[in-house]
Amino acid sequence: MAASNRTQVLRLYRALLRASQRFTAYGYRTYAIRRIRDAFRENKHLKDSEEIQTLVNKARTNLEIIHRQGGSEAAGFMGPKDSSKLKSWKTAC
Repeated sequence: MAASNRTQVLRLYRALLRASQRFTAYGYRTYAIRRIRDAFRENKHLKDSEEIQTLVNKARTNLEIIHRQGGSEAAGFMGPKDSSKLKSWKTAC
């Protein structure tokens, strides 16, 4: 892997780990960290530039998703905790 690719991949790896620390739910946070580490370890042997670039683009997309979700990662799964908002939440889904 070229030095510039290596630097780019390491920066992306660190950014993904930092972003995943923002998840408030322990389960989401540990799952995200585990998946990030596993994915990067699994692909550390790659030499093909095109394949590396494809995976880097996929990781950037995942980083954008993590940034968008922020601390409200469970909102889509659990709904609002306030029962007065429950009716409006159900109609919105």
